[in-house]
Amino acid sequence: MLTLYYKASCPFCQDVLGEAEALTLTFNLKDISAVQAYADELVALGGKHQVPYLVDEETKVAMYESNDIIAYMRNYTKEKPKSSSFGGLRIHKSDDTCDTCQ
Repeated sequence: MLTLYYKASCPFCQDVLGEAEALTLTFNLKDISAVQAYADELVALGGKHQVPYLVDEETKVAMYESNDIIAYMRNYTKEKPKSSSFGGLRIHKSDDTCDTCQ
């Protein structure tokens, strides 16, 4: 799961969110300007009160800087298998098994 600490008014955060939408990525969004607990979490995790801040809980990667986050997201989507799924189940449109299920 990807978590993004952000502020709605931050143009760098908007760049990240726009790219995430284009890549059809889903985040656990934490607006630090709306919830003080999120701001406290951000400082505890990264040591700074700076956004955007991305945390990839699967790989334990965390980073600041919108350009670095966008590059990471682009690579992240390339590593994910391209298949239709519902609740983690693969859906096949024929009797053949796709490459990612073999």
